[in-house]
Amino acid sequence: MAQTISFLVVLSLVTFSPLCFFGMANGASPLYPQFYDHSCPKALEIVKSVVAKAVAKEARMAASLLRLHFHDCFVKGCDASLLLDSSGTITSEKRSNPNRNSARGFEVLDAIKSALEKECPHTVSCADILALAARDSTVLTGGPSWEVPLGRRDSKGASLSGSNRNIPAPNNTFQTILTKFKLQKLDIVDLVALSGSHTIGNARCTSFRQRLYNQSGNGQPDFSLDQSYAAQLRTRCPRSGGDQNLFFLDFVSPTKFDNNYYKNILASKGLLSSDQVLFTKSEASMELVKKYAANSKLFFEQFAKSMVKMGNISPLTGSKGEIRKNCRKINT
Repeated sequence: MAQTISFLVVLSLVTFSPLCFFGMANGASPLYPQFYDHSCPKALEIVKSVVAKAVAKEARMAASLLRLHFHDCFVKGCDASLLLDSSGTITSEKRSNPNRNSARGFEVLDAIKSALEKECPHTVSCADILALAARDSTVLTGGPSWEVPLGRRDSKGASLSGSNRNIPAPNNTFQTILTKFKLQKLDIVDLVALSGSHTIGNARCTSFRQRLYNQSGNGQPDFSLDQSYAAQLRTRCPRSGGDQNLFFLDFVSPTKFDNNYYKNILASKGLLSSDQVLFTKSEASMELVKKYAANSKLFFEQFAKSMVKMGNISPLTGSKGEIRKNCRKINT
């Protein structure tokens, strides 16, 4: 679903007690923030350093890394299955419709893993690296911080079909998106808050073209999109061609993690259909959009809570899975 840090420090550094919401649906979570304190005390520092260099080099990378964590957790849980390349019996999730030609940042995760293997071999999982990189990317772009519960292990398989089926698509109906969230034990508050990650990053022309020309199959544009904004978008997103042309998800402050995403939706300038339906198709989500547009602190607090909750989707712990030496392939 990206490098200006100009938010109030008090908002940028919101942190939360690990006791507040690290629980899983069945009780206490096996994950906890201090997991590597003794086995790899520099782990968090190493992740943060590599992510900071990558984002300084390319602002868009923050959004890319944040998105990888989402796309991983929605398929088989937060187990780094997304990072596996195709090999042997594994068909990579990178080939799915939500990820093909759009999921990126894998080389940054390779660099993090390489640095961690040098510091403390066979200790820090790729799944935990994804969770930490998502948090660090959020903070680097001016968003909230939170303590990341750790202790995930890596899967030994991937699910191409799960990736195609479970990840919300830009043209899904509101109800379909909400259903996909509920399948992960995430509710409507999580849906609206986590959609706020679109405050940074880019989307391809192909992901919203139907809104400009043929929203409902009747040759008509999506009239819930501000028409002057639509005309502007059409100049670089034609009826055919330009599929990979990039557009800011938040044209007001595209590299700053803030609440302009919600303000844009209120102005009928949400880029993706999946953004705008938060305001047009559900009274409950509409009220949340209004609240987050009016109160960035409230949005930051809920985003952090919802990220922790999402990071708790079906983690592999204990003796399940493995700690991959290379995030792209299972151990041999």
